[in-house]
Amino acid sequence: MRALKTLLIILVAVIALGAILGLIGPKRSIVTRSVVIHATAPVVYAHASSLQRMEEWNPWNRKDANSKLIYSGQTVEVGQDGTWREKDEASSEIDTGLVPNKRVKLEVHFSEPYQQQAELELKLNSLMDSTHVTWTFESSNDFFKRIYLVFNDIDTIIGPDLQDGLKQLRSLAELDAIKLAEEDKANTYRGFRIETVERPEVTYAGKRDMVKWGGMGAYFSKVFPQSKQAIEKADVKLAGGPTALYYKRDTVDRKTDVFAGAPITAGPDVRVPGCEIVTVPAGKALMIAYNGSPEKSKEAHEAIYDMMKAKGLKLRSPVVEEFVTDPGQEPDTTKWVTNIYYPVE
Repeated sequence: MRALKTLLIILVAVIALGAILGLIGPKRSIVTRSVVIHATAPVVYAHASSLQRMEEWNPWNRKDANSKLIYSGQTVEVGQDGTWREKDEASSEIDTGLVPNKRVKLEVHFSEPYQQQAELELKLNSLMDSTHVTWTFESSNDFFKRIYLVFNDIDTIIGPDLQDGLKQLRSLAELDAIKLAEEDKANTYRGFRIETVERPEVTYAGKRDMVKWGGMGAYFSKVFPQSKQAIEKADVKLAGGPTALYYKRDTVDRKTDVFAGAPITAGPDVRVPGCEIVTVPAGKALMIAYNGSPEKSKEAHEAIYDMMKAKGLKLRSPVVEEFVTDPGQEPDTTKWVTNIYYPVE
């Protein structure tokens, strides 16, 4: 009987101790690690804004080759989720909260070996050409986990994984930054960054004529409004602003074969009284978003010529200038934007 009483006392003491430990243990755990990545925030964000890309640097996925993520929902979108399985013993559902180039938040729900929820938040602070990244793990602790954490430091358990994940993220993002810098250098001529784009087929309504170089501005000022009025009168919808199409240049008489008009939402068989209809086929084009007065855009055109020569590209005429800024609304020519396209084969 005395032995049984002793066992009961010991049992009560253990239960009491467990209760005390469960009460004094931390109700929430927060672990944070940070790193500076030598890449812009958009480059870093691209690696963190979808679960598929996150698999490349997530430390827990990399630790277990048997783990498998099954995705649902759209990538780079709030609500994307996945189910994680490891030897069919555990699963989690991940919901993504996104603030472009600033924040990615994951809610992780574990069902095995017991119900548990945690939050992983990645914060990006832009430092111009670098990004300060902070990764935070936060979880609520149930009674038994609080007992466990009285004797175990959650920071030493989770912290190294967070640091390892950030290290892998830094390697991937900085490698991308180097590649982008190389591409940028290879596509920069005379100080202009030249993009290679795919243009759709576009139909224009306007007027085509041989125009003296010195009279180009006056010609545009006359024909653009006339073309717009004719398009609106024909009940055809505009698809953009004033546009010039340049064909051949006559260097002897200093004239250019030019079309001045506007894009329309209609096919090439449309009729607009008082206007000619021109359709520019879809295809690859070199493009510069030029800032400044169109009269000073010669350097931008020469930059594209330089790139075409360097890459052995052949022009598919006509050259296209889209006047994005309305001069009537913005008198400051330094704020004018003109998209220049050179269709190439």
